[in-house]
Amino acid sequence: MTDVLDLDDIQAGALHERPSPYVGTYVLLRVNDPDDGRHLIRRLIPLLSSARSVLDRTPSAWMTVAFTYQGLQALGVPQQSLDSFSPEFRQGMAARAAELGDVGASSPDHWEEPLGSPDVHIALATLAPDQASLDELVERARRAQDEFPGIDVIWRQDCHQLASGRTSFGFRDGIGQPAVEGVGTQSTNPGEPPIKAGEFVLGYPDETGALPPMPTPDVLGRNGTYVVFRKLHTRVAAYRRYLREHAANRREEALLGAKMVGRWQSGAPLALSPDHDDPELGADPKRRNDFAYRDDPRGFKCPAGAHARRANPRDSLEDEQTVDVRLHRMIRRGTSYGTALPDGVLDDDGADRGIIFVFAGAHPGRQFEFVKTQWLNDGIFIGAPQESDPLVGPQDGTGTFTVPRHPIRRRLQDIPQFVVTRGGEYCFAPGLRGLRWLADLTEESR
Repeated sequence: MTDVLDLDDIQAGALHERPSPYVGTYVLLRVNDPDDGRHLIRRLIPLLSSARSVLDRTPSAWMTVAFTYQGLQALGVPQQSLDSFSPEFRQGMAARAAELGDVGASSPDHWEEPLGSPDVHIALATLAPDQASLDELVERARRAQDEFPGIDVIWRQDCHQLASGRTSFGFRDGIGQPAVEGVGTQSTNPGEPPIKAGEFVLGYPDETGALPPMPTPDVLGRNGTYVVFRKLHTRVAAYRRYLREHAANRREEALLGAKMVGRWQSGAPLALSPDHDDPELGADPKRRNDFAYRDDPRGFKCPAGAHARRANPRDSLEDEQTVDVRLHRMIRRGTSYGTALPDGVLDDDGADRGIIFVFAGAHPGRQFEFVKTQWLNDGIFIGAPQESDPLVGPQDGTGTFTVPRHPIRRRLQDIPQFVVTRGGEYCFAPGLRGLRWLADLTEESR
């Protein structure tokens, strides 16, 4: 066992921050012929970057290759190896939809084809600081794929950073990512030491001091990571109308939006600026994440049910539970898709816009699924069992959100659903040696 990260083997996308601005594309492939699938992997490996290669510089573009359970099956991975993966990965996201709160309009019955289906085998995610660099790398991958008739492109989603630098809801995103021990990057939150590498990359000790369960053989599992991929449609007009209808004026409208999110649109946290937005604070990558919640136990500054506080409660849980927060930290690599709804528009224009949510970690169950089901979907841990996350939680139009204030709290009623799941999948991104092992699979080795 070693604590030293093998950065030369880890795919860059697992640990590398997205640039700003950025453009990207997600492509899903189906493997109809296992030999062609393995040949394609061999051709893609030279297009990939290692985590070490991007530490000191942002590459012109980089690609991540990941596989679903059905994809590994299609490539001929032995059943004994397939059985060693996490249960969430083996079952797939569509099978776990009810547990995740993907019901009603978000249920797999309404997902965008072919998301969540057995046809999804390989996922290629490519990001770049500019369109020309993105197009060049994507074209090289396309030319490689075109050589193998046993591979079909079945889905593509382009993404980007909106001109505002914010999500479709209008808020600065990507704040509060954890630092990973052994990578060398500093945490943006001085109060949060780097998280053990084993929380995110397989083959290393995690926050419990143990090695996370790792797929076999060792060459396939080590330096790999699980990837959660979700396409989330945002109902921006409905969100704006709700705020407009429940606020007395524009200032209160902005405040209610901040109370739901836990930050102002600029990124300034309510914990540091509870009464007004502070764009200078929101633009400072160090100060905007240098805070805790312990001095605000009742949520007068930032409601306990706010989205940002639910997703990362920091020190707001009981002392004996504080370590648990580190067991549920996530690396998020979300990107925006679609055009922005023009400022001030309150009617839905019919355009598809939202977020491609991407999580990377070693424990899909106690990281992504725990946060989604126990903290975002359920309010028990904050003492509000009837309330889910007001922004991204499953809502049926009867939900509530409590805003603590003096002298009497305010309770918002009849919250509609603002985010609709359009599909998703659990994937596995092997290390570079694991990819070579997949490419070299033969009938004899299986």
